[in-house]
Amino acid sequence: LASHLWVQGFTNRNVGFVNNKTICYPCGNYILFVDIETKKKTVLKCKNGHVGAFAVNGNSQVVAFSDQKLNPIIYIYTFPGLVKQSEIKGEAQLDYSLLAFSYMGPYLATYSSIPEFALSIWDWQESILLCSKSQPGVKVTSMSFNPMNWHQLCLSNENSLTVWNIERNDQEHHLKSKLPAEDGSPMCKQDVFFSHPDIQDLYYGPVLPISAIAGLAGDEAETFRPKDDIQPSVHPTVHCWTATSDLYMGCEEGHFLAINAETLKASLLYYKPAQDDGIVRFYQIKGTHYQMDDSFDVSEPITSLDFSPDYNTLLVETDKVQYYVMRCPCQVTSATGTLHDRASCIVRCCDKIKCILLVAVGTKVGHIYFIDVTKAEMPRVVHRVFLSDLPVHHLQYDQSGQYLITGAAEGHIFILDARPSKLFQVLGYLGNIFLGLSAIYDVESELVEVMALLCPPDIKRARLEIFCLPTAITIDNDECIDERGMLKNRVIQKHQYELDYPLSSAVRQKDDTVYGYCNHAPFICKYHLKTWKDVSVTLSEKKIPSNQFAPGFLHLSPNSQLLTSVAKDGVLFIHDAVTLETVAQEHCHSYQGQGIGSLSFSLDGQFILVNGVDDGTLVCLKWKYAIKEEIKKFADKRKELKKGIKKLRKTIQEMMYENEQVPDIERLDQQEFNLDIEEQERLQAESEQEVARVRKEIEMENLAKCYLRDIIKKECWDSMSIKGHAIKCFHAAYKVTNYPMKERSKEELEALERVLQLKKIESADLKIRKEIVEFQSQAIPPKEEGEKVEEEAVTDESTSNSLIGSLSAQFGGDTSILYHQMDLHTREEKINQIILLQDIIYKVKTAFNKEFDTVARQKEQEIARVKERNLRIQEIVEQLELQEEVWEPALTDDEIPERALTVEDSEIKVEKYLTPQQRAKAEMMAKIEMERRLANSARQRALYDMMGGVLEIKKEDILKIEIPPPPFVSKPDTLWNEEEKKVFKEYEKKVKELNEEREKYRKTLETELKKLQTSIQETTQTFDDTVSKLFERKVKSEMVIYQEELKINNLLYSLLLDEELSTREAGLNHFLDKKRKEKLSTAEAVQVARAQVDAYRETYDNLAAEDKILERGFKKEFSDVPAHHIEHLFKLYKRRPRAQKIKMHLDTANPYGDRPGSARAYKEALAHLMKAIDEMDGPENMPEGLELPVWERFCLARRTKVESEQLVKRKALALAEMQAFLQTRMDDDEKIRMDTEKILNELNTLREEKMRFQLDLTVQFLLKQGQVELESAAELIPDYTDAILLHKSVIEELNCTIRAQGEKKIASMVESKDFSKGIFQLEWEHKKMKMLMEDLNQRARDIQNLHVSRDRQLFLRILNYDSRITHQVSVMEQTFGVMDKLHKKKVKNCQKVFKDLEKRISLKEQANYKLSQELQEMLVSVSERRHIFEAADTRLVSEKAAKEHYQNIVQRRQLVDLAKEQAQEISVLQAEVERLRMRTFPALFEMEY
Repeated sequence: LASHLWVQGFTNRNVGFVNNKTICYPCGNYILFVDIETKKKTVLKCKNGHVGAFAVNGNSQVVAFSDQKLNPIIYIYTFPGLVKQSEIKGEAQLDYSLLAFSYMGPYLATYSSIPEFALSIWDWQESILLCSKSQPGVKVTSMSFNPMNWHQLCLSNENSLTVWNIERNDQEHHLKSKLPAEDGSPMCKQDVFFSHPDIQDLYYGPVLPISAIAGLAGDEAETFRPKDDIQPSVHPTVHCWTATSDLYMGCEEGHFLAINAETLKASLLYYKPAQDDGIVRFYQIKGTHYQMDDSFDVSEPITSLDFSPDYNTLLVETDKVQYYVMRCPCQVTSATGTLHDRASCIVRCCDKIKCILLVAVGTKVGHIYFIDVTKAEMPRVVHRVFLSDLPVHHLQYDQSGQYLITGAAEGHIFILDARPSKLFQVLGYLGNIFLGLSAIYDVESELVEVMALLCPPDIKRARLEIFCLPTAITIDNDECIDERGMLKNRVIQKHQYELDYPLSSAVRQKDDTVYGYCNHAPFICKYHLKTWKDVSVTLSEKKIPSNQFAPGFLHLSPNSQLLTSVAKDGVLFIHDAVTLETVAQEHCHSYQGQGIGSLSFSLDGQFILVNGVDDGTLVCLKWKYAIKEEIKKFADKRKELKKGIKKLRKTIQEMMYENEQVPDIERLDQQEFNLDIEEQERLQAESEQEVARVRKEIEMENLAKCYLRDIIKKECWDSMSIKGHAIKCFHAAYKVTNYPMKERSKEELEALERVLQLKKIESADLKIRKEIVEFQSQAIPPKEEGEKVEEEAVTDESTSNSLIGSLSAQFGGDTSILYHQMDLHTREEKINQIILLQDIIYKVKTAFNKEFDTVARQKEQEIARVKERNLRIQEIVEQLELQEEVWEPALTDDEIPERALTVEDSEIKVEKYLTPQQRAKAEMMAKIEMERRLANSARQRALYDMMGGVLEIKKEDILKIEIPPPPFVSKPDTLWNEEEKKVFKEYEKKVKELNEEREKYRKTLETELKKLQTSIQETTQTFDDTVSKLFERKVKSEMVIYQEELKINNLLYSLLLDEELSTREAGLNHFLDKKRKEKLSTAEAVQVARAQVDAYRETYDNLAAEDKILERGFKKEFSDVPAHHIEHLFKLYKRRPRAQKIKMHLDTANPYGDRPGSARAYKEALAHLMKAIDEMDGPENMPEGLELPVWERFCLARRTKVESEQLVKRKALALAEMQAFLQTRMDDDEKIRMDTEKILNELNTLREEKMRFQLDLTVQFLLKQGQVELESAAELIPDYTDAILLHKSVIEELNCTIRAQGEKKIASMVESKDFSKGIFQLEWEHKKMKMLMEDLNQRARDIQNLHVSRDRQLFLRILNYDSRITHQVSVMEQTFGVMDKLHKKKVKNCQKVFKDLEKRISLKEQANYKLSQELQEMLVSVSERRHIFEAADTRLVSEKAAKEHYQNIVQRRQLVDLAKEQAQEISVLQAEVERLRMRTFPALFEMEY
């Protein structure tokens, strides 16, 4: 059997301290424990394969890990004994992704992967599940407990960070989560979901939340936020807890945040763009301020940091799988680790050259490195050989050490000379695609036989090719290879064997026995090649099944007695080579790590080295028994081999010494043999590939542009039934464009036809109902009122246009089919109205396009006429020899847009590339054209010589003819004879006649030229006028279209708002149902929690009562004890030992301190208390004179009392925790209730808004400019909330009245002005003279006392002083203007007050006058009564009469006061009536215009 000797590897994940000196980490199927001081390693194997999730707790010195299988199990082991503490079987089906221990206490958090994604809290000591919560689809990358409070747990991933609170209710535990918002504030879903009543828009309707506008009514509506409102988020990478229960979080972008775990408010402490500089930094943080120190530079990107439990050691882990151990403060004490290389396969050197310990390494880029590992600490590369661009998959030395047999990924087998003296020369290659190699060395014949396994796809069977490697290929290599470097078949003597099964691996023994691993079915086959040499297909002699996952691979031990098989399941099987029985098996690697990648035996067969594929683990196995017999059997052979190796080593050392003694020019340098021609060829091939790639990219880019061009042309040009083009004026800058239009689709026409048919049905139905219900008037207007009827019709037409809201009826649209704007209440009516309005817009555009086409054809005709006249003008200009350009009108690209789709040759500025065929054809065509031109030129020259270049003599040509003078003109006049004089006279006469004819003809041509130019100018100007009218028509058409589009937009907005209101109502109903369900659950939770609290309180009350009974019954229980002892014992009964104080270690580096868990702390405190009670129960504390049995009974009673008190305290704490849990549930229930009420209020408000919106229609009126009189607003859309719609006649009458009164006031003001003008002028002149005199005197004094003031300094310093004075004057004028306005306003107010006072004075005078009259009457009556009283002398009668009179006076006074009060009330009511009448005046009545 085999056992683990050692395990090496590093997986760069979950490294932690299990104690202050030992780190541990998972590696494949194992957990490695490394002592950082002694480097001693301890291995813990996972029995079920690959280690999954992993966690370590240095305070408790335990590790936890899960296996990777169905229904995985979590194992917890203690260190250093590696004793299994417990097993946890959760509900995870596939795997656990994270494990985390609490800082202190028996709590373990687990997070499962797909499909549960469940967070679970366990008591790992008792293997009890406390609580669990599932988060479907949420992946978590990091998880940790709060060291200060195990009730808090933090989970983070790449997008979010969540804080979980563990709430406890007696024995029950519950998980509640809190998630920070993106802006750092606590997330409030209702702020996003609920509307804000303080925000209203009276014009556009109710303001709804973004979710309703987006059309969301489900769960998405609660958290929906638009893209513009979402701020850029950070991506957490790491987090940790602080001693104040806060969180520090590092982000991928370089942010360093501090998060309050209670409020979840985040604050930025530090920001620096993320960079992997490999520097360990220490921060000293106080609030939001920090101090940073660079402590250590590892010069590699750092992946994780981990402190030891005592916080005196820091573990720094890098991405190159290296870790550094630092002693705080900032001292690197040791550094260790392993390196990942890019090797694809490694093979050791053979025995004969082992004296230099050479290793061959194959790489993924096709190189083979030969490394000298004589000094294991400093390996060095001695040579490199390049085979191909593909990875090297196979490397094998033969037993003689002569050859290195390699295989590349492309399937070629390369044979290399293994001797360093030959620089590892490539001897040749074979071109077959192989799966495996096996080499055997025959000592007697000194031949090396190589077996290659092939599996051709055409025959679906395995094929073996065996060939020999004679010594001739190393002596005369050129004769053994062809021109391509391939080994010749006659040299290697290749033989083929067809096997009966397809194999994935095969090995061969010296006796021609072959073992193969079947590819399709997992079994091992045994073949004997000599037996079946003459058979076409070799059959297997023996076949045994295998329990491994195919495909598998086989290996033979050096003595060929053991056969090993490995596969992707990671299990190593060792078979007996003869019987194929399984001798041993070992689960070295796992299926999750892709199984075993390679395997190697030691030369003595006692050790097996196994390497995984992806788990990064190297396992060394050792046989438990020694192969002593084989050692004795081959002892002599080993001695001979050792002697040969020593001799070979000595020879090589002598050669190296000789090489060092030779001159420098003769000394061999290994680098000189690195002439890499293949590298140059590879670079050239790469450049060609890059050129091909760039060419392909350009072709694809051109293809994409062509495709985009076709799409644009198809959508914007081909699909247009009426193409868009323009018309320009000849002389003006006007340009008129038509309306590009597409053909209406079949669906649009069907919808229009349906709406028109529906409209006809509605019209017919309305007509029939009117005939049934309404009264038919029989009155017919007389003929003499025809004009009045016509005026009313015109008025009705203008009124209808105003009420319809557009002028489309005047531009080709039929508005009679439209619905009335006051009748659009239902959704179907609004949709039908939109379809009808779109049809009107289409008709308006069609009508304008017809006029446009007419004008376009007119322009083409005008251009043709102008060109026709220009031909004659060009002739006249040439005849008159004028230097004048003829105006040639033409259509532009805007008028002929088809030109943009065709490319002319003149537009291409670069030279056109011609192929040789095209160039030859062009030269031939040019030659033919030249010959044709030569022929034409000879004909024209002959015609010119014979007839002056024309076949017919025209009048204008005759005028060009010059009359030749007589030949005797050169002689003097005196020598002329009579005949010559006569001839000369005739010559002068002809010349004169010719000149007169020329002048006459020139005038005729000039007259014709002016006439033609005038005609062209008039016709083109007339066309420009037509285009101007068309432009005006286009502007009005645009206005009409905008009017209809405005109505469509209003209707669409109303439909959209109606849909948003419905969506909002559905969303609120959905949210209400959800809240009601939550209310039921919270109410049930409150009820259950209250029942539990009540039951627990009852238990607590019983325990408290029993505790009090114990204290009260003490004296009764000890009634037999003397009284003086009872008092002493009662004092001892109530005495308690002092509580244990927690010692604070100020010199410790642990920021969290020694914080044991709640259960552990309680147990420690109880144990301390019981220990103190035991000390108090000692006999030495017994009072004197007390009997021992009584003391023992007293001690038992006191212990019972102490235990009862501790139980009551524990129950009290549990009761307080349960009450806090109940209060939390009640708060949640109250919050749900308030949310429900808020939703109901929102629903009621929404329904009212919806009803108001359905009744409040938006109507579009068509008003002329000047008929809207509103105050100017800063916004473009005026506010019509306080506006009143009036008839224009009311405003016109009011304006006429105001104008007449204004004219009267102006006349009176002019008269008053003229009268006072003279007075003011005289006074002004007088004042002017006096002021002038004073001014002159003052100026004289000022000149005498002149000094340079600040103003004069400004005048001297400022260049533009006049503009400054002008500015000041303007400011003062504005100020005076404002003051003048205020003064006038005050004067008016004073005049009003003066008038009121005059009115009051007049009223007072009238009242005084009335009172004086009444006083006179009263004086008369008093004198009469006095006389009567004196005459009668009846005292009693007078007293009675006086009393009655007094009462009458009082009554009258009261009546007068009452009358005054009623008069005042009547005046107030009259004023109120007048105010109400003015408020409602003028009233808006339905009037016929």
